[in-house]
Amino acid sequence: MKRIVVIGASDQSRCTIDVIEQSKTYEILGVLDKNLSQGERFAGYTILGYLEVIEDLLANDDFIGGIVAIGDNFTRRKVVKEIENLYPEFQFVNAIHPSVILGNNVRIGKGSLIMPGVILNNNSGVGDHCILLTRSSLDHDSTLGNYSSLSPGVTTGGRVSIGKCSAIGIGANILHCKTIGNHCVIGGGALINKNVEDGSVAYGVPARIVKKRKKSEKYL
Repeated sequence: MKRIVVIGASDQSRCTIDVIEQSKTYEILGVLDKNLSQGERFAGYTILGYLEVIEDLLANDDFIGGIVAIGDNFTRRKVVKEIENLYPEFQFVNAIHPSVILGNNVRIGKGSLIMPGVILNNNSGVGDHCILLTRSSLDHDSTLGNYSSLSPGVTTGGRVSIGKCSAIGIGANILHCKTIGNHCVIGGGALINKNVEDGSVAYGVPARIVKKRKKSEKYL
């Protein structure tokens, strides 16, 4: 079994570790985190250090890479880009829970976390380094852009397009054929019945755009 690391020590990484353990696809060698000391324990695993240890890890034949388990989309993107620049041979793996339902012709990129009860319907697509949390669903012919996230219970209609680095809040509903741009934040419980342009914060039933946001602005 190939060995990997989980990058980040947080609630998000605990969930990621649980999915990897249950999927039995990879063996977790340890956790990388810049805020904890080397040798500390987190979620049953040893903190190995931070990105500087990847070079030595890659020297082992059974080590292939890992997954960045950071909830904030923009921060996750930043760490992924740093790893790609430093260690091009590092392989980003997916963590997909065994209960996930996949339709025909579903496309999933690299480095994504897909939690229990998620449904990806026919001909849907998930980009790289996405997060799909418990019982969220992406209906037929819909796409989720790189570094974007669906919170628990999010539901989309068919042919929905969600751009990159966008966060869809818990229990939000997106109607058929609607588009959400890049770097958007959709509030919990929102009903999206109109397209949402790039860099928008929207919430409500039906949702309305309440303000614009910067790409790096915190939302968690």
